[in-house]
Amino acid sequence: MSDEVYDLAVIGAGPAGMTAAIYAVRSGLRTILLDAGMGGGQLQMSPEIENFPTWKSVKGPELAAKMKEHTEEYLKVREFEAVEDISRDDGGFVINTAKQEYRARAIIMATGATHRKLGVPGEEEFAGRGVSYCATCDGFFFRGKRVAMVGGGNTAAAEAIYLKSIGCDVVLIHRRDTLRAEKRYQDKLKEVGVEILYSHVVEEIVGEQLVKGVRVRDLKSGEEKLLEVLGVFISVGEDPHTALAVKLGVELDENGFIKVDRNMRTSVRYVYAAGDVAGGVRQIVVACGEGAVAATSAYEDIVNPYWVKG
Repeated sequence: MSDEVYDLAVIGAGPAGMTAAIYAVRSGLRTILLDAGMGGGQLQMSPEIENFPTWKSVKGPELAAKMKEHTEEYLKVREFEAVEDISRDDGGFVINTAKQEYRARAIIMATGATHRKLGVPGEEEFAGRGVSYCATCDGFFFRGKRVAMVGGGNTAAAEAIYLKSIGCDVVLIHRRDTLRAEKRYQDKLKEVGVEILYSHVVEEIVGEQLVKGVRVRDLKSGEEKLLEVLGVFISVGEDPHTALAVKLGVELDENGFIKVDRNMRTSVRYVYAAGDVAGGVRQIVVACGEGAVAATSAYEDIVNPYWVKG
């Protein structure tokens, strides 16, 4: 157990967590920043980012590295140190990792979210053998091959474009008759020649040792057919990491994200949330802003609690 009591523990070192840590340290708060994996969160799996100010275009891992470099001007990013348990005590919070026990007066939950699964036959069986949730990570293995991208939002569109750019033959499968992706992405999909299969859902991923195809169903006609593809990339949303927050009694919203007010305060005093785990507009620049707001609220509450009168 560490004898030091931190003012603030930031759990999660994605854009929200790293920004929160920078703001906290600059405010004079003794801060610790913990992450279960590599700093950067889902930036590590983003092929190309074109809507983050200062860069016309930047690869996710590059942006993550730059953010980490900036953050470590102020404090160490403690990577691969997952928080296993968290509890209240008289002085604030006790945070247990596999390496150590820490104490902090306040917590910012920047724990992010994970990619949602389709839940169809073959998805688990072929995970890592043709099924992937990260085009940046695995796209190289499918150069020159036909692959399916499942989803209809910005991330699915961006990854389909990326796969096309590295030489894949891509078919985008979407359950609705229009994409949710921004017009810019839709225009680019058309420009690069990504085939789009509207109003279809994946019923099964098939293969032997490796993926050989996906069985899809037309939602309008009910007709089923087999698409021969060697890879299936899935981008259908996220599930927030709220287990630690729930242990502290933090209230969730109707979609399972941490419920926050405009100052990123949760239903539990001295607990804040920022980034994808708090729902809302799940974008990098928004996560950074929320991290800054959460850290500012934590500082204000530690120095001059709003609920204490006089």
